Amino acid sequence: MIIKNAEVYTEQGIFEKKDIYIENGKFVDYVPEDGQEVDASGCYAIPGLTDIHFHGCMGKDFCDGTEEAIQTIADYEASVGVTTIAPATMTFSEDKLMEIAQAAKAHKNNKGADLCGINMEGPFIAPKKKGAQNGKYIHRPDTEMFDRLQEASGGLFKLVDIAPEVEGAMEFIRAKKDEVVLSIAHTTTDYDTAKEAIEAGAHHVTHLYNAMNPINHREPGPVIAAADSGVCEAELICDGVHIHPAVVRSTLKLFGEDKVIFISDTMMAAGLEDGMYELGGQPVIVKGNRATLEDGTLAGSNTNLMNCMRVAVQKMQVPLETAVRCAAVNPAKSIGIYDQYGSITPGKVANVVLLGKEELDTRAVILRGEKL
Repeated sequence: MIIKNAEVYTEQGIFEKKDIYIENGKFVDYVPEDGQEVDASGCYAIPGLTDIHFHGCMGKDFCDGTEEAIQTIADYEASVGVTTIAPATMTFSEDKLMEIAQAAKAHKNNKGADLCGINMEGPFIAPKKKGAQNGKYIHRPDTEMFDRLQEASGGLFKLVDIAPEVEGAMEFIRAKKDEVVLSIAHTTTDYDTAKEAIEAGAHHVTHLYNAMNPINHREPGPVIAAADSGVCEAELICDGVHIHPAVVRSTLKLFGEDKVIFISDTMMAAGLEDGMYELGGQPVIVKGNRATLEDGTLAGSNTNLMNCMRVAVQKMQVPLETAVRCAAVNPAKSIGIYDQYGSITPGKVANVVLLGKEELDTRAVILRGEKL
């Protein structure tokens, strides 16, 4: 395939008008013989996005633990230009998490978005900040439990969420810091405890600002500890519900655009109509982009990462170049797949999305070198 006349997002983080060459499902640096030509005049060409924190879509949840659910999720995500995924588990029993891990390992990535990892959002969290997680299954951090799950998944767990203040958290972080990304999450931690966790090896923060203590000028909390460190990545949900646009812009200044990762935190209602759904075994009310438990607690989002990226650009005044970095480049780097995904670079998997310049509407998705 030859994609012509697009403004192409480069590894330098800028757009440049040039052609893209694809052969055998990979980007190449030469003109392929008998290549199908795609005229991308009036389009931006960006790498396929990577969502490292979401739960489901189209009525399916990753925690269903079935091949049908995983494939439905993979197909939907690819259709909207999210071509690599690391769905999140919820707070469940070890038996249920084991079932999910085994289903993920058995998935073959034959079509749809590539399943490149699992984000273990529960159960090593703080009860007071459980959010939409099921408190019944909260568990102290347990390296042996994690090892059993990681073996069952075939090594797919790429992130583990953890509340630094709970018993056993620091020991877990020190033990696993070289094996998996440790993320501060669902926590009542103060600045000093968060700083200790970061120094121990937790270099990621889950859905920043949500399910954690806010910034206070005398008690700065985990947000400032993470920003202060210079090494922490921060997830942001840019759905227009979870975080005010000014806070999104300020966070990019605070952390730097190379440390911010856009996520969707989507639940099973994405792609469907408003109504009653479920997350982590609990009923969820969905109206527009807002998904809540019956008590009003936010329960994930009801959008997708491509829409979050659009919202960031169109409603939050985030430059497109920055938004693409946060939705495609940074997440791929975070879970260690940037050698194969996340940029339009010869040798990498040919996942590319063509967006109209005016509305950023999706004109085409090329997945592993084939136009969907």
